[in-house]
Amino acid sequence: MKQVASPANNSPVCLDISGHSKAYAVQVPLGAWTFMGNLRSISWGLAALLLGGCATGPIMTNPKRVAADAFPTENPAYVPLGPPSYGFVFEQTLDALDDIYEISYANRYDGRIETNPVIAPGIFQLWKAGSPNFHNRLQSSLQSIRHRGVVTIQSAQDGGFFVDVKVYRDLEDVPNPIKGAIGGAAFRGDSSVQRQFEVVEAATPSAKWNPIGRDPYLEQLILKKVVRLTGPKSE
Repeated sequence: MKQVASPANNSPVCLDISGHSKAYAVQVPLGAWTFMGNLRSISWGLAALLLGGCATGPIMTNPKRVAADAFPTENPAYVPLGPPSYGFVFEQTLDALDDIYEISYANRYDGRIETNPVIAPGIFQLWKAGSPNFHNRLQSSLQSIRHRGVVTIQSAQDGGFFVDVKVYRDLEDVPNPIKGAIGGAAFRGDSSVQRQFEVVEAATPSAKWNPIGRDPYLEQLILKKVVRLTGPKSE
């Protein structure tokens, strides 16, 4: 198919279609081509406007206020309450930790709370808290990782309290696979005069844990809960 003529505007366009045995012409109105071109341009323009509207924020004259994040990301977090509310802040912080960990030490006088080490749940234990995102759960499924938390509450100079949350991560140090097919015992195949029998015991889990840093995602999760529990509506 090829175009053989370009007449004036609003006149038909002649197309010559040649085959092996026949040749005939098809006349297409020029207005149809113009309409399709305009429709295509309008479609691209609407798509650009929609994408641009989703990418930009509200204009300055928009009366709708852009809500900011109500939970601070700083660690330690600041709780704007007076000295009489120290007991309330301590109890709410203890409540926020008790949902995830087992408390091992809590003292109001020094403002320190410590938890027992807890094995981090993997992807096959979705009902258990302790892994804030999928990456942590996947990592805990492939190797043994435990968490332990330490929280300190200190009074601020200008009033209020600072709640500092630290969640430490420990990786279990296993010298060899516990359920491996090859054990630690090896027997010689040759015959010897003095035969010594070696007792093969069941493998016991290693009690050695190596620190691998802190978990900032879990710290932020606890901090947000502490700020929410100690807010104006909770007191």
